[in-house]
Amino acid sequence: MFPLSVCIIAKNEETHIKECLERLAPYGFEIVLTDTGSTDQTLKIAGRYTDRIYHFDWCDDFSAARNFCMEKASHNWILSLDCDEYIERIDINTLRKSMEEHPDAAGRILIRSRFTRDGQTTFEQMRVSRLADRRYFHFLGAVHEQLAYRPDTVAEVSEAHATQTGAKKIYDAPVTILHVGYDASESIMQEKCRRNIALLEAELAKEGPDPYLYYQLGLSCRRLKDHEKAFDYFDAGLSMEVDPNLDYVKTMVESFGYTLLDLKRNREALELSSLYDIFAVRADFVFLMGLIYMNNGLFDQAISEFQKAASMEDFAVEGTNSYMANYNIGVIYECTGHIAEAREYYEKCGEYEPAKQRLKVLINA
Repeated sequence: MFPLSVCIIAKNEETHIKECLERLAPYGFEIVLTDTGSTDQTLKIAGRYTDRIYHFDWCDDFSAARNFCMEKASHNWILSLDCDEYIERIDINTLRKSMEEHPDAAGRILIRSRFTRDGQTTFEQMRVSRLADRRYFHFLGAVHEQLAYRPDTVAEVSEAHATQTGAKKIYDAPVTILHVGYDASESIMQEKCRRNIALLEAELAKEGPDPYLYYQLGLSCRRLKDHEKAFDYFDAGLSMEVDPNLDYVKTMVESFGYTLLDLKRNREALELSSLYDIFAVRADFVFLMGLIYMNNGLFDQAISEFQKAASMEDFAVEGTNSYMANYNIGVIYECTGHIAEAREYYEKCGEYEPAKQRLKVLINA
């Protein structure tokens, strides 16, 4: 057996758990499931794949549940997943080697979240620390929990990486996960957002200002279309000292920009150009700047940014470096009367439905 335990927490996950466990089965990992009070078929389904099933009394703390689950594992190396997260790819040989080379570091796995926008299925990807040796790490945070060094082991880890600030060594693990949680109905997503906001606000009151908590609060408020509150939280997070190399900081800056556009504060959004040299390292920020210029009527600058975004390899949201960028160039050309150019860029969008619809209109015209 590969010396890795996959730890999963669950509650009423009969919709997802079969697919989650079925995709894990071929790898021979130990599967440890901690249930927090399921009343559906979750436990019955899980019992077909593992006998390591435990109950945890829910206490409004996801980290507590994850840490309990980790304690029940047979192995020290832990991969933490949710039921709506399905294995897409694992390179076992590289995984084994990376675990040997980074015994006191946290492995970041690539999570691809599936969602629907403009009738089109697309993906957002982010690397998240989910793989670690439990002798060094545990989870912190009531919600949107993160791996952190255990207080009793920080001294054993290289001082260059683990200081009193809790910074941790990380590496990219060869694991890719498909997250399907955003496929849920709008009412379920709103309920989750309201639950998360309550937990995050309680943690903020307890722990004090924290950019990651502000970031997560901003995301939840934005999903609820409470753009004013989202603005306040993103603004608070970005007013603190943050590392621009972290994925969540990049996403917070981009989400802040989209929130300004949601609030029609288009001129104010132009000020994000002052961060260009720092954050224009992936297509998402460049694409955002294209939208900001577009909303301010600066069409030449917008086309330039969209063209640059479409040429970039690194991205978080699928389409910002391809069909979405080309579509917006097509829209600008169509609105300014350059129909041939508009058709050219719509055609570059492939099967992107909004572009196909515009092409039909132009062809019929």
